[in-house]
Amino acid sequence: MNTTPISPTGRRQFLAGAGAIGAAALMSGCVASSSSDGGSTSQSSGGSVALQSNLSSPQAKTAMEDLVAAYNKRGGAKAKLNTVASETFRTQLPTYLTSANPPDLLTWYPGSVADAYAKKGLLLDVSEIWAKGELAGYSDAQKKLCSDSSGAKVFVPATYYWWGVFYKKSNFAKWGVQEPKTWDDFISLCKTLKSKGVAPIGLGAGGDTPWVASAWFDYLNIRVNGAQYHRDLLAGRHSFDDPQVHKVFDKWAEVLPYFDPNGTALAFQDATTAMLSNRTGMMLIGTFFADAAPKDQLDDIDFFQFPIIDPSVPVAEEGPTDGYFASAHTAHKDQVLDLMSYLATAEAQEIYLKGSSGTALPTNPKAKDSGTPLVKKGRALIESAADVTQFFNRDSSDALQPTADTALTKFLAKPKEINSILTAWQRDAQKIWSQ
Repeated sequence: MNTTPISPTGRRQFLAGAGAIGAAALMSGCVASSSSDGGSTSQSSGGSVALQSNLSSPQAKTAMEDLVAAYNKRGGAKAKLNTVASETFRTQLPTYLTSANPPDLLTWYPGSVADAYAKKGLLLDVSEIWAKGELAGYSDAQKKLCSDSSGAKVFVPATYYWWGVFYKKSNFAKWGVQEPKTWDDFISLCKTLKSKGVAPIGLGAGGDTPWVASAWFDYLNIRVNGAQYHRDLLAGRHSFDDPQVHKVFDKWAEVLPYFDPNGTALAFQDATTAMLSNRTGMMLIGTFFADAAPKDQLDDIDFFQFPIIDPSVPVAEEGPTDGYFASAHTAHKDQVLDLMSYLATAEAQEIYLKGSSGTALPTNPKAKDSGTPLVKKGRALIESAADVTQFFNRDSSDALQPTADTALTKFLAKPKEINSILTAWQRDAQKIWSQ
């Protein structure tokens, strides 16, 4: 697994290589009938590239449709888009990649996640397109992120985003509260909101999105123990029942009384609705949530940095990258490489951002973001960070994520059982690491 941290110097070089837009110093059914026109690995010149997408929220789906339409108007190779509900995609991805008739190209994540699939021989080596066109202008840090452990390029990045504690500006004004800076400030804010009859913290770890709870674990761990410890833990170099991990849950327990009681009953989309409908005060979430929000409410949305707990710990932020990898068994290699080259262009990324909520940032150094105050603030958050992590499964593997889902939902329900929960988590994680 690639768990190498980005140093402050490397991060600055990465940002410079991305036009100082933060570009993710390191940025969640069946196989579709349109997946491919053949299951062999011979390079057919006919047929369309089947692009399997998990970007199923309304605005993101529309943006992907716009993107594919623009590509198809160019002449030459063609693409067919198949959009799958995000959580269905997540659970079915291994099946897609191991199918005798796989989708040609898929949306997903770089880094450790892609490397895990590459090690199994499931991803197409796309190194040749990184040496030419607009990909040649991407930074060394992006090239490293999109490489597997053998050094082969297996991914093309398109956008990145940030995580933060989001809220409605009109609500904070109405409640007479301000963004907190420290952990003590955050606790005080929670107490104030609760006294006003508002559930302070929405979660969204119910339904098919229990992984959202991992954001709390990630942020508390990088605030208490630092980003390097966090990466080492997810790589199996520390144990989930270490005393350092217990400290993370001690801090989490301090704010548990302020979580929405429905936090593990509502999926993040419903938790977003609860916040927008003023039933909860704030929510730790990635900007992807905005693709499910009415655009006319985006101007009222703001966020603050996850509070600092220990000022001596270098400040890291979560800044995941999204993009594309291709099946090693595609029957349309030449067409796939052509489409991936296009998806890396400034034109393609700007088309996507225009059609979506516009809260993501492009990875192409020449592409323009939406330029809104929210995006400028998010970009500044990532640029100012001493280090950038991805997300729990992205810094570990898709296989490890369910162990976190189980452990964290149990903690939220029965926090006093943390000792047995962490012992079980370590046991389950060790089974994954030893495979």
